Amino acid sequence: MTARVLVVDDKPVNVRLLEAKLTAEYYDVITAASGNEALERVKSDHPDLILLDIMMPEMDGFEVCQAIKADPSTAHIPVVMITALNEQADRVRGLEVGADDFLSKPVNDIALFARVKSLLRLKMLLDELRLREDISLEFGIVNGARSDDEVPSGLRTLVVEDDPDDAELIRSVFAEGGTTDFVPDVDAALAKAFDGGYDMVVVSLLAPGADPLRLCSQLRSHDQTRHSSILVMTEEDDIERLAKALDLGINDYLMKPIDQSELRARVRTQIHYKCYQDQLRDAYEKSVAMALTDDLTGLYNQRYLTTHLDKLRGSDAGKGRGALLMLDLDHFKKVNDSLGHPVGDEVLAEVGRRLKDMVRGRDLAARVGGEEFVVVLSHADAAKAENVAERLREAIATEPISVSTPEGSLKVTVSVGVAMYHDAGEKPDEQLKRADKALYEAKRTGRDRVVIAA
Repeated sequence: MTARVLVVDDKPVNVRLLEAKLTAEYYDVITAASGNEALERVKSDHPDLILLDIMMPEMDGFEVCQAIKADPSTAHIPVVMITALNEQADRVRGLEVGADDFLSKPVNDIALFARVKSLLRLKMLLDELRLREDISLEFGIVNGARSDDEVPSGLRTLVVEDDPDDAELIRSVFAEGGTTDFVPDVDAALAKAFDGGYDMVVVSLLAPGADPLRLCSQLRSHDQTRHSSILVMTEEDDIERLAKALDLGINDYLMKPIDQSELRARVRTQIHYKCYQDQLRDAYEKSVAMALTDDLTGLYNQRYLTTHLDKLRGSDAGKGRGALLMLDLDHFKKVNDSLGHPVGDEVLAEVGRRLKDMVRGRDLAARVGGEEFVVVLSHADAAKAENVAERLREAIATEPISVSTPEGSLKVTVSVGVAMYHDAGEKPDEQLKRADKALYEAKRTGRDRVVIAA
């Protein structure tokens, strides 16, 4: 994994040392000798990660980090503070101004590169999600996600820890909101994690039972826990296992003995990241759904219907009985002309709701035109298809639709054309044409009726 890394330090010897190490690992390295120069390089060179010294003249590392994280265009760039300061208060302050980690000089190479790789993976994920969000925003599909939103209440946390003192300290931090469950050993943790829907899992690498690293790997690879934030706790001399944990995809770590303030700061940072990623992911899923569904009715649209029919033809469900039902509202133009398009939209939305309620889960309903709908039935013979078509017609015709007019309701009917599965050589659009011809025949012979195509 290659990336552009900005090294910020006012001492040239420190810059050269880090530059040499990073270049040897094939990273593209850019440098800055002051806080102001660092902010300029961030804007001009768009680094993927920043290694930032704290003790600098004019503007120290805390101020630089705070400025980077306060700017929405750069807030997503990971920042690792590298300094000779060893006071716990300095570590906490660094985390509170937005730093993603805090490494002390002299820097352990294993710890450095493990953290660099871990944070770059996060940056790549955020970049991909943000790109998808930007595309969705251009089309007006979603509202932008906010990385500075308050941490929501009701978060669920699972803690794997057998030390009662550490467990009590952790409980005091997470007791500020949400639900925290404790398990004393690794063996019980996985099943608990799968069932709990946890936002964060805290794992002690010293917990008894099965391998805690194996637990981290399983948490990251299963669908139920893939997006949970994982924080591990270990001891200062356990660098190699910590590096392995970072390589497996954990989000952050904490060294024992646990400092309550540092734990609180790291937890808050990771929950912010998770909430932001969830917003971006939800926005992407919404944009995909909206690209495949009709805004007004919530039914699938023409694009999805075409893809569905193509896939259905190649599946076992499509190699046999099946039917297409094409429905069209009768005299709908008169509704729009006399009552207005807003009332027409109310009618379309209610018809879509009734179709959705009556169609089985394995079948599909779509809106393919202004007042035209298609229902795809799998595993249905002609008698079944005709029966379903009649039930849909009756469901719309027998109960007036509530609309915002002085009368308060409107009687609506539909005509339905049905085309059965013909043979494997018939293309979906040919079956749709047969359904359309049957629909035209239903219109021609009086409307509010079902006609089966020859």
